[in-house]
Amino acid sequence: MSLTTPALLFPAISLLLLAYTNRFLVLAQLIRQLKQMETEREYEILARQIGGLRKRITLTKRMQTCGVLSFLLCTISMFALFMGAHWLGVVCFGISLVLLSLSLLYSLYEIIISTNAINVELEDFEARHRSTSTPS
Repeated sequence: MSLTTPALLFPAISLLLLAYTNRFLVLAQLIRQLKQMETEREYEILARQIGGLRKRITLTKRMQTCGVLSFLLCTISMFALFMGAHWLGVVCFGISLVLLSLSLLYSLYEIIISTNAINVELEDFEARHRSTSTPS
């Protein structure tokens, strides 16, 4: 394995961390907006979402942690290869790939939870639409 092999991951991991940061910022903004919900109907929706939001926060933290550790080990791998410690470089790169894979799996799970949260909103929208379109 040459020094350029781990270097190939640098742009991918950097973009991935940027995407994770954006997801975290959107999640934080959503949670801050929840404080503004006033009606009981909105609170019922919020109550259905709270568990998912907590899971999403935890998953986002894990995604970012695994991504950062992957990036760090990729850097250590490059340094080890540069210093001639081929075995250490290969091991660090392998662990970096495992952490990157874990990060992607956490991301996939977070996307599934996020999609479920959107479905809760759609169900509420449909229920409100049905109640306003039926004659009283």
